[in-house]
This record gives sequence, C-alpha cells and structure tokens, in this order.
Amino acid sequence: MLDKMGTTTQNSALSKDKLLLFFPKEPDAEWIKKITTKYPGLEVKWANSVKDDGSFVNEKDLPAEYWEDTTLLFVDYLPPPVELISKVRFVQLAAAGADAWLGHPTYLRKETVFSNASGLYSPQIAEWVIGTWLMNQRQFLKYQNLGDGESSLFSNVESSYRLRMGILGYGSIGRQCARIANAMGMEVYAYTRSERKTPESRKDNTYRQFCVPGTGDPEGVIPSKWFHGASKEDINTFLAQDLDILVISLPLTKDTEKVISYKQFEILSRKRTFVSNVARGRHVDTQALIEALEKGQIRGAALDVTDPEPLPKEHPLWKAPNVYITPHISWITKDVWNGGMQLLETNLERLNNGEPCINYLTRSFDT
Repeated sequence: MLDKMGTTTQNSALSKDKLLLFFPKEPDAEWIKKITTKYPGLEVKWANSVKDDGSFVNEKDLPAEYWEDTTLLFVDYLPPPVELISKVRFVQLAAAGADAWLGHPTYLRKETVFSNASGLYSPQIAEWVIGTWLMNQRQFLKYQNLGDGESSLFSNVESSYRLRMGILGYGSIGRQCARIANAMGMEVYAYTRSERKTPESRKDNTYRQFCVPGTGDPEGVIPSKWFHGASKEDINTFLAQDLDILVISLPLTKDTEKVISYKQFEILSRKRTFVSNVARGRHVDTQALIEALEKGQIRGAALDVTDPEPLPKEHPLWKAPNVYITPHISWITKDVWNGGMQLLETNLERLNNGEPCINYLTRSFDT
C-alpha cells in the first residue's frame, strides 16, 4: 500500500531481509535511505571492499554484524567464505563473469538465486577492443616518435573498412563490438555455443537492453554469418574464416579453457589475425601466444586479461612483440558502479514482487 507521497506504508516482502553491499565504493547514505524507505523493514549494511591504499579488505575483518543474518548480497566478483553467507538467498554480482564462484557451496545451493552484471560493461569494453585494434592498425605508438615529413610507415597502415571481425562468444560485449565494427564498414562473423538458426533465437534478451539503450545488436542482425558448436573442430572451422581480428568474449568454463592454443594460432596465421581477449586469460594458452607473436603468426594481440593474472613483471609475455597489455581494466570508468546499483534496485523490486530476477544465472541443476 502507498500513501499520498508514494511511500510504502506497510512492511514489504523484504521486511525480514538484510542486504549487504560489499564492493569498491564508499557507502551512500542517500541510497540507503531511499531503499529502506521503499522497503520498510529491510536492513541495509554497506562496506567498501577496498582500502585507501588500494588493497582489498578481508571479509573476516568486517565487524560480525555486517555478515550476521545477511540474506541479500551485492558483491563485486570474489565470493566470501561460505560460513559468512550461509543464510544468503540472493546474490547480485557486480561482475559479468561468475567463474570465481564455480564450486563454491553457496553457488551450488539451489535455494540461492544468482544474478550477474552481463551487459553493464559492454560499451566501455567494446571501446577498449576497438581502441586497441585501431592503435595497432594505425600504428599510433610508432608514429608518435616520428619527425615531421617521415612517411616510412605509410605503406603499413591498413583501414578497417571491409576487414572481417570474428567474435567468439556473441553476448552483450560481442554485440557492442559488432555494432562499432559495423559502423566502421567491417564484416562481422559471430560464434555461439548453441545454434542460432532463426531470427528469434538471434535476439539479445539480456539486461543490457534495459540499462544501456542504443547499444549492441539486440535483434542479432549485424553478423553476415553465424557459427556454432562446442567442439574444438567447430571452433577451428570458425577461426579458419580469414578473420582480421578475433574478439574473445566467452564465459570461462572447463570446456573453454585454453580454447586458443598452438593449433588455433596455426589456423589464424593464414590471415595473421589480430587477437583481442577481454574475457579471461585462461581462454588462451600463454606460451602458445608468446610463440605466435614471436613467429609473426598473428599481427598482434590486445590483452586485458592474462594467465597468470596479475602478470608478473618478469614474465616473458611483456617482451613479446606487438602485444598491448592492460591489468583487467577495460570495464572501468568513473561511473562504473552506477549500472550495478541500478540492476540491484531492479532485482530488489522483482524479489519484492515475487518476479524472476534480471540476469538470472542458470546453473547445472536448472538444465
């Protein structure tokens, strides 16, 4: 029931819940007031998961009252110890990937609903993909050191127009990469695990459509060709399509670990494909990548993720030619958490109304 001011006047369905926000942002008193006013009885705790020096806060260092009786959890990526979240019934991840939770007892508990942040970071990650691709194609780093009138590199610069982008994993990130590539006059090939034969099956039904309008490929109409399959042979067929750039945007599973290795680089060498990885470092065999770069099998690589991660200062990948490496920051902007908070608010409302959550994560027991 609402009063004349639009405020709930009776306890909500969340009245017995306790929400804990544990992520890298200082508590927002106004936000907490807004949520507790909308859902009377809901208790909210908020702790910044990062210290002033940039180090992470250990979950067990928080006062016990933060974790005690917590039933709703908003967390950036890494799972807290299971004993701290034994009563949690809903987890909202601020990250798109859930691989860190695989095998965690809470994740394996059917009663606990999980939602990820798929679609929230697509615009900024796609900008990173296209930006590093253009930096390589236009050879910006080489040109900045040239004097006036020097043109020895002109013949090596190649326009993106009519080149081909292959996207391994056509989710929200891949679709936004496709949108930008299409605007640049590039051809796009898409790869998905399951077959997308019909126009309806090619549509994007993720949360991205609700919070980032005007982005991506919601109808699935940009790719000129679609490929699918779960086997290495299927993937190799896709890689053999004379791709100028390969964008890796897959979720990490046991089946996709080291999906790009020696054989795959050999296939990519036919076109000297540029490799861009914004998914997980373990998708790519690092030693095979180093050798592919050193041998010139690929024209270069842009890596926002590595294996291992973080990459040690003395690791040989740093010295490989034509490689651009950043420390898993392609998704970060100054307002990066706004979308996550919006998604959390949307799902709190759905929980209150008994509706399915946006970005519900399907697990093995759901299939």
